Amino acid sequence: MVWKISTLVALATVLPLTLGTSVPPSSSSFQQVCSKIQRAVSSASAVYYPGSANYTADNAHWVESSDQASACTVEPGTAADVSIILQLLGSTKTPFGVKGGGHITNVGFSSTTGVQIAMTRFSSVIYNQKAQTADIGPGLIWDEVYAALEPHGVIVAGGRVSGVGVAGFTLGGGYNWLTNQIGLTLDTVSAFELVKPNGQIVTVTATSNPDIFFGLRGGFNNFGIVTKFTLKTFKRGNVWGGVIGYGSDQAPAVQAAIARFATTNTDPKAQIIPACNFMNGSLQIDNIMYYDGPTPAPGVFDDLLSIPNVFNNVSTRSFLAVVQAAAIPAGARGAFHVATVLEFTPTIVGAILNETTFWGKKLANDGAFLISYNIEPFLPNIYSHGAPSAYPPVRNAGYLPINLNFAWTPAKSDTIFQTALKESAQQLTNVAVHTGQAVSQAPLYTNYALADTPLQRMYGNNLPRLRTIKAQVDPNNVMGLAGGFKF
Repeated sequence: MVWKISTLVALATVLPLTLGTSVPPSSSSFQQVCSKIQRAVSSASAVYYPGSANYTADNAHWVESSDQASACTVEPGTAADVSIILQLLGSTKTPFGVKGGGHITNVGFSSTTGVQIAMTRFSSVIYNQKAQTADIGPGLIWDEVYAALEPHGVIVAGGRVSGVGVAGFTLGGGYNWLTNQIGLTLDTVSAFELVKPNGQIVTVTATSNPDIFFGLRGGFNNFGIVTKFTLKTFKRGNVWGGVIGYGSDQAPAVQAAIARFATTNTDPKAQIIPACNFMNGSLQIDNIMYYDGPTPAPGVFDDLLSIPNVFNNVSTRSFLAVVQAAAIPAGARGAFHVATVLEFTPTIVGAILNETTFWGKKLANDGAFLISYNIEPFLPNIYSHGAPSAYPPVRNAGYLPINLNFAWTPAKSDTIFQTALKESAQQLTNVAVHTGQAVSQAPLYTNYALADTPLQRMYGNNLPRLRTIKAQVDPNNVMGLAGGFKF
C-alpha cells in the first residue's frame, strides 16, 4: 500500500459478528461480563470504561471509521489473563474484538460493541542473537519493531510503510521489502504463542502442531488469540529508498517505466510500489522505491529516476527511515479492495491509470478525498520461498496484488464507494483476462479484501482443510464471536 505522505485512508463497513447465540446479548449483560473480567484478571491487566483515555485509545483505529463504541475495553498484560478473558467471553457468548496495531480496514474486524480486547500491553521486542529470531508482541506497529532491532543491526520482514500493525499483517500474509528474497512475512514465522479458544496456552510451530501452524499463517484470528510472534531476523545496515512523485504530465513516461521494471527486473533486491492517485482534481503518481543495500545496482532504477518529478526523498538511510519516508496519516472514511494479475504489462498499468482518473472524476461529487491504485510487482517465484499455508492457496504461480484504496468523507456515501471498488476491481480483472492472463478466479489478498469477499476467492482449495482445523480447535465457535473472515 503506497500513498503520498499527505494522504488519508479509511475502511469498509460491515456489521460486527455475534455468532454462537440466536439472540445477541444485551448491553447490560456486556457490562456484567466487563465486571467479571475486571474481578478475574491479575494486576498486570486492566478494564476501562467510556470516558477514560485508555477506553478511547483502545477503541481507536488507524482510520476513524473503523471505530466502534464497546461496552468496555480490556488491556490484558499476560497470556494467562488472555486465557481468562477468552474463557469468560466464550462461556457468556459475548461479542468481542481483538485489536493489535489497529490498522484494519474493515469495520468490525478488530472492533465491537461488546468487549474490546486491546493488545497494547504486549509490546516487547526481544532479539535472540543465537537463534537469529525476534519475539514480537502483537500490540506493536512495525515502526516500533524496526526501531527496537536497529541497534542490533538486524531487521525482520514486516510492513513497508509507516503505521502498519504487526498482528493482522502477519496473520493475513505480509508482502514486505524482502518478499522477492524470502517470501511473505508469514513465511518467516518460526513460532506463535497462542491462547486457544478453550483457554489453553500453547507454542505453535511447524512440528508441534502443523495444522494450526498452517492455519495461523494467513488464517487471521480463527484459531485463538496470538500473544507472541517469533520471526526470523536478517542482518542489515543502511539501505536505499524513499518516495518519488510525478505529475500528470509525466503519466505516459511513468506508465512505460513502471511496466518495463515490472516485466524485466530480475534483481531480487530491487522493488517498487507505484501508487496512481487522484486527489484535488488531478492525477499524481507516487512511487516508493527500495533497494536492499546502500546503493542500487547500476541501471535497475534508471528509467524511473530519469523522469522529471515533483518531489523526491530517496536516499541511503536506515531501513526504518525508508519505511517512515512513506508515512500515511489516519482519518476519513474509506476502504481497500484488491484485484489480482500475473504481470503488470503496459496495458495493465494503462488500465490502472484510466481507472484512477475515471473514478476520481466520477466520485468527486460523492465526497471523494482519494482514489488510489497501488501496483505491487514482484518476481514470479515469490511463493516458492515458504511452505504451504492458509494464504496463498496456490504457490506455483506468481499472482500479484493491485491494492485499490478509496477514501471519502460522508458516511452516506459508504455504499457508493464500496460498489465502485468492486466494479473497478472487476474491470481490471477483465482487462487482464482479455490480454491472456488466467486470473478470473485468481486468489485475492486477504489483507486488502473487502469484508464481504467470498472465502473461496481468498483461500481456494485450502478452505475445506481450514474449516476442519477450525472445527477441531474451536468446536464451540468462540472465535466466531469476534469479527473477521470466518471459516
